[in-house]
Amino acid sequence: MKLCLLVGALVLPLSGERATLAWTHSVEKQLWEEDWRATATGPVIEAARVRGSGAGMEAGEGAHRVGDAWEWLPKPPPPARVVLARSGATADWRICEEGVCRPMSAILPVEADRVTLTVCDDAGRPRG
Repeated sequence: MKLCLLVGALVLPLSGERATLAWTHSVEKQLWEEDWRATATGPVIEAARVRGSGAGMEAGEGAHRVGDAWEWLPKPPPPARVVLARSGATADWRICEEGVCRPMSAILPVEADRVTLTVCDDAGRPRG
């Protein structure tokens, strides 16, 4: 199992079962990161980090300082898929795998919107 991105009929398998989604908040201009892992039931969030606070950027319950960020384990039910909006009005999402981060536009067209993070089998076919 590995994480993959879906855009329409396009399936883009990521390199493994873990990845970090990172973005800059449109109002507060602070970095937000979420660590995701592929499981049989779908992507599961393992940690979230934010480097500031403000409009909609409060650290979650049980947050503690790790370096220059607040980090916590969100408790939502595991989704089968995570939808990522790309409006063009803000900086693009960044995908980080094995310590290497790149903008989503490096792997998908800038105009590709409604990108979905989900789980694929080892052959790159979406599960569920």
